[in-house]
Amino acid sequence: MQEMENVMYVKNAPPLGSDPDTIFFVQVDATKCQACGECENHCATGAIQPINDEGIRQVLNPAACMNCGQCLINCPYGAIYEGVSYVNEIFEKLKDPDTIVVSMPAPSVRYGLAECFLRPVGTYAGGKMHAALKALGFDYVWDNEFTADVTIMEEGTELIERIAKPDKEKPLPQFTSCCPGWIKFVESFYPDLLPHVSTCKSPIAMLGPLAKTYGAHETHCRPEKIYTVSIMPCIAKKYEGLRQEMADSGFRDIDATIDTRELAYMIKRAGINFETLPDRKPDPILGQSTGAATIFGNSGGVMEAALRLAYEKLSGKTLKDPAIKLVRTREGINTAEIDVPNFGTVKVAVASGLTNAAKLCDEVRAKMADYHFIEIMTCPGGCVNGGGQPVDPEVRTASLARKIRLAMTRRTGSAIQKGEII
Repeated sequence: MQEMENVMYVKNAPPLGSDPDTIFFVQVDATKCQACGECENHCATGAIQPINDEGIRQVLNPAACMNCGQCLINCPYGAIYEGVSYVNEIFEKLKDPDTIVVSMPAPSVRYGLAECFLRPVGTYAGGKMHAALKALGFDYVWDNEFTADVTIMEEGTELIERIAKPDKEKPLPQFTSCCPGWIKFVESFYPDLLPHVSTCKSPIAMLGPLAKTYGAHETHCRPEKIYTVSIMPCIAKKYEGLRQEMADSGFRDIDATIDTRELAYMIKRAGINFETLPDRKPDPILGQSTGAATIFGNSGGVMEAALRLAYEKLSGKTLKDPAIKLVRTREGINTAEIDVPNFGTVKVAVASGLTNAAKLCDEVRAKMADYHFIEIMTCPGGCVNGGGQPVDPEVRTASLARKIRLAMTRRTGSAIQKGEII
């Protein structure tokens, strides 16, 4: 296959100033691909396509890939890999006494990291995660949950303003803006709906500049000496960190991004005994947060947290029970109507997965969506199931039978049918 012009194949950190739309953040190793088509089943945009008669797949154009990594974590043969890694660069920065290295972990990482150390799925490991980051040598362990709370205040306030006075620049319904895969999707396929998207940056896109402005001021550090490391459950966050507009502090807001798997690798490579680490809290200044920030990792969590604020601001009353469980969504599309005293009914929708997001976008485009607020998460169930989280061992285990059947089929010279090996 002839490579396209102006695309980048990188294994480590991309050069400064790189255009993220030209980078393969995920790609298929053609030598490992078994043409089962599972990756294509999990790709909402058709970015992965067969490249020959055997059915070997590749990401044909990075612009069509939303970088969600669902293909990677669902590939039964381990044939899909990440194309960008900052791990080596971060290790070098951690050894540099002249660099202030700051870690910024997302809520879902603390619920996925322990799996890499053979703990049950969903084990909370926030305290050990913070301790591990200190043991690795990070100067400050700040937390993306801090700016998840900021997002709640900003996005919730914006929703209230749109409800009070919708206009052409800020129409209803308002879409959430936290998920980078979703943002690239709406920019690429529904650019006419961008006025509906919240003007708020994602939590990590807020914490990056805060680290180099407020954080630098409070810690008496020179901003140019601070090296920020975003730690995410998501491959698409690597794309977001490279966006050209992410330099509001006068410096690169996010210098490096790694995911949960890479953090686990760094901990193991450094010889740190994760199990014996004492629990530790994040450092102050940019490390405090509420429970509302924690639920951002689940589909419906951003909606629930913002609705809590909107409810109290619109009604002037405090919720007796802050849990608004009817908006929590594991898969598909969930709609709900929230009765708000002194206001009326707030209509909301939550979509998990880009195929479902497209359905809601089509409704909004056709002016058939009678909602005030819509939350979109690219990954099924939300960030906890992101493409940068640990791979479910059952995905690989289930492939063993497929491999045996595939080998037997090849030995007999029989035709391989897609339905026979899945």
